[in-house]
Amino acid sequence: MYTGVPLASAKSQIFEAVLGFLPDWVQITVLALVVLAVVASWVVKVRRRIARRRTSRAGQALPGAAQYGQGAGAGHPGPYVPSPSPSPSSGERGADFLGPYAPAQRQESGADFLGSYAPSQQRGNPPA
Repeated sequence: MYTGVPLASAKSQIFEAVLGFLPDWVQITVLALVVLAVVASWVVKVRRRIARRRTSRAGQALPGAAQYGQGAGAGHPGPYVPSPSPSPSSGERGADFLGPYAPAQRQESGADFLGSYAPSQQRGNPPA
């Protein structure tokens, strides 16, 4: 009697459909690798749990665990805290402040600089 509700998830149905096109020896190999991956993850989990119990019984700190007052979690930047630098005055901050990358004083040279050949500004006689 079919009730219209699939008994397996969509992922498992896709997995079975893909394996159905493969030869038997490949199907067995893939299934063995999946089982091996699951068993390996269980072994790693058990080893970590045993190590955690041993360190807690010995009174030692867990490797990689945060110490008291050290901070942890998303709100704690850890080693990525920016180093404190000498704060510039309030006028020397933000996107417009170039700091050491600011260009040197304006140099009087180049194609736009006329130097002594620049026309003198005389009031009263507009240039013709």
